[in-house]
Amino acid sequence: MDELAAIPGIDSIPEKLYFRIGEVSHIVGVEPHVLRYWESEFPGLSPRKSSSGQRMFRRREVELLLRIRHLLYDRKFTIEGARLALNEKRPAAPAQPAKAGQGELFPARNPLPEIRQQLAEILKMLS
Repeated sequence: MDELAAIPGIDSIPEKLYFRIGEVSHIVGVEPHVLRYWESEFPGLSPRKSSSGQRMFRRREVELLLRIRHLLYDRKFTIEGARLALNEKRPAAPAQPAKAGQGELFPARNPLPEIRQQLAEILKMLS
């Protein structure tokens, strides 16, 4: 949490469960349309929607928006650079099983002679 303390505006977040987009816009210091754009660009942002369709942000999402604003506006990152920087801070995802490469699927030697031989043996058995 020490990294959060260095980001301007973190201490100005009120103690609430949910924030409407207008409140978040005021806290973060950007227009609501910018928040909606960031929502489409950063996968970690997924505010819930109320029954009336209003976006409801949780505190961790507001903190993430402040981090994004800090990276884009203060540190002059691009959208892609900010996305990469945020991914580095996330805990590592469980390791995915490695997919077999083409070299593992197809041996370096030509398999056709062996296949022909096996087919010929099968033909002998059937005749």
